Amino acid sequence: MMLFMLVGLYQPANAQELNCSVSVNDRQISGSSYDYVQELANTIEQYLNENRWTNDRYLDHEKINCTLQIVLTDVDGNANFTAEAVWSASRPIYNTNRQTTLFIISDGNWQFDYARNRNLIYDDLQYDDLTSFIDFYALIILGYDYDGFAELGGSTFFNRALDVMELAQNTGAAGWGRSIGAQRNRYGLISDLTNPSYRELREAFYRYHRLGLDQFTNNPEEAREQLLEALDQIRNAKRVTGNNYLFDIFFGAKNREIVAMLQGGSPAIRTSAFNILSDADPANTSEYRRLVE
Repeated sequence: MMLFMLVGLYQPANAQELNCSVSVNDRQISGSSYDYVQELANTIEQYLNENRWTNDRYLDHEKINCTLQIVLTDVDGNANFTAEAVWSASRPIYNTNRQTTLFIISDGNWQFDYARNRNLIYDDLQYDDLTSFIDFYALIILGYDYDGFAELGGSTFFNRALDVMELAQNTGAAGWGRSIGAQRNRYGLISDLTNPSYRELREAFYRYHRLGLDQFTNNPEEAREQLLEALDQIRNAKRVTGNNYLFDIFFGAKNREIVAMLQGGSPAIRTSAFNILSDADPANTSEYRRLVE
């Protein structure tokens, strides 16, 4: 088992929060000298799943399911890799055996050093091109999960992710800065998640999950009303904010689920939902049209 040095954290057994599956695609990397890179998936998986990220205690069935898909796109002679990463996370829907996807986020600008037999050490005071990237998204996963169970419950984790961002920026590391004309990156993600202008979106995220999805089995009519209210909140938030990234993340994960939950509602509910959704998320209007057909 890999040994982890935790800075400023005590790690009791079986307290970990994440159940993350990691895969690595190295088909674009040529040369047998890098065949060891396949161990990277297991190394990152252990780091994510064996580290303790919070002070809360989790039972096995409470762990947050997540995935990380890594595509290695380049490597130089010093084992400096360039990669694309796709993160996703989900959580259970109460009173069902189903999961709901919290988000799917693609990050195409990751550069890191990875030598054979390298150990990953958790240290939130030092920037590392591999572990800081993982830490950042682990905290994003926790923030989204906690936001879905308590109103603004993920703020602590989003603020910690912001700390990782600032630590990385202080080193001048690639992939962590503000890009002119582009906000769909780590900087844009955490800037918006910690921006009070997006508070209404995060409040709606809680309403959608805890008051909508989680109540659906027991009271579908009330749950649909809550879902409709959450969607209206999201539309209002989008009208007064300047960046659509968080909204696109939400609807990218939820558009089909929304339709499935609302299709059994009254004609008034379905019509109201279609009007809200076609305004808030025009890219998926064809999906939402099923509500009024």
